[in-house]
Amino acid sequence: MTKPERHPEIRDAIRRLCSEFPDEYFRTVGEQGAYPQKFVDALTSAGWLAALIPQEYGGAGLGLTAATVIMEEINRSGGNSGAVHGQMYNVGTLSRNGSAAQREKYLPRIASGELRIQSMAVTEPAAGTDTTKIRTVATKRDGRYVINGQKVWISRVQHSDLMILLARTTPLAEVKRKSDGMSIFIVDLREAIGKGLVVRPIANMVNHETSELFFDNLEIPAENLIGQEGEGFRYILDSLNVERTLIAAECIGDGYWFIERVTRYAGERVVFGRPIGQNQGVQFPIAESYIEVEAANLMRWRACELLDAQLPCGAEANMAKYLAAKASWEAANACVQFHGGYGFAREYDVERKFRETRLYQVAPIATNLILSYVAERVLGLPRSY
Repeated sequence: MTKPERHPEIRDAIRRLCSEFPDEYFRTVGEQGAYPQKFVDALTSAGWLAALIPQEYGGAGLGLTAATVIMEEINRSGGNSGAVHGQMYNVGTLSRNGSAAQREKYLPRIASGELRIQSMAVTEPAAGTDTTKIRTVATKRDGRYVINGQKVWISRVQHSDLMILLARTTPLAEVKRKSDGMSIFIVDLREAIGKGLVVRPIANMVNHETSELFFDNLEIPAENLIGQEGEGFRYILDSLNVERTLIAAECIGDGYWFIERVTRYAGERVVFGRPIGQNQGVQFPIAESYIEVEAANLMRWRACELLDAQLPCGAEANMAKYLAAKASWEAANACVQFHGGYGFAREYDVERKFRETRLYQVAPIATNLILSYVAERVLGLPRSY
């Protein structure tokens, strides 16, 4: 499966770094329900989590195409980019839409690793993926914003210093379009937790730190507003397209990991006097998975090209995420199936990666929502919701 690859220098560097954190590391961290702090620290020290920060603020100034290669290689090496990908799209939100003062204040400290901005709070229990129905409100009062409401499935709050928050600043009944009247803010979690913000961790099937948040008269400075008041939904959409493309790359990394593992095992495992990989019933699902991962990869590159050129890419970002998540899931199923009982054994790491890649059928956007988007926004079919 040797073929020319984009950004080989980045791939080589990430593979070398990840070689210091083998399967056993992530297996142990997962069994402990812990955060892979040493791994994250190594990525930070090497400058990889500052990839999308402009050079004038101490970052690498890379484009999204290169950033997706970083995420892909982490997952292809057996790791899980879910511990770090938030910083990739959150710094983009800040650098694209933040004021000069905000960029000067935060970006150099994020690039150096002094600050972490791993968390973005959008989802709510009563709204789900219907973001325009959020109920968390930010009321301006005496030069400050007072936040009240609730968020759920908010990742990496306990391992982040800063958080991007979406809240409604104009009541839904008072706006012309339901996407109007929402704003985004920087929340300093070091000051907020315990002083108007309560964090309640949610135990889940993968080792992914996520929480429910409760805001009770949390006060933040007015200068923490990012961009213009009422334009937050538009800003968040840009970030979500980046997020979906990054996650597509992660799923592609997973897909290659599963295919490489199962191909090696099928060539070595002998049953009835022959390698199981000699049987077409084993060969065909593996080959099909490889074809689908390769096809998803092409859509990933297309989404990256559009994003790097600052062109509309909603359809491409969604389709890349859909195809990559589907391909990685099918590759995971083949890997488990042909490992037989060993596919369920922790020491083989297949079951861990199987659980991790399953998440992306649901998050950050469910498969059916992508199908609705394409049906309505691309094909012009009547709105279904």
